[in-house]
Amino acid sequence: MPAIKNIPGPYRFFFYSFDCNEPEHVHVQRENKVCKYWLRPLALGRNDGFSARELNSIRADVAGNIERILEAWHEHCG
Repeated sequence: MPAIKNIPGPYRFFFYSFDCNEPEHVHVQRENKVCKYWLRPLALGRNDGFSARELNSIRADVAGNIERILEAWHEHCG
């Protein structure tokens, strides 16, 4: 699972290697909670455990780092 480095905060941003056949997205994890955000357009794809407040914070983190995340996606998935 390639992780995206240098995004500050309590969350881990990553991709699954087998996800490259899907549209651009990122998985976000904290403890035993995980969610998935589609990147274009930015939208929640799946949530497993995060509160609405946390999802709003995660969405802001994704939006603020969208270029870094997309760059990492393209480096990983080609």
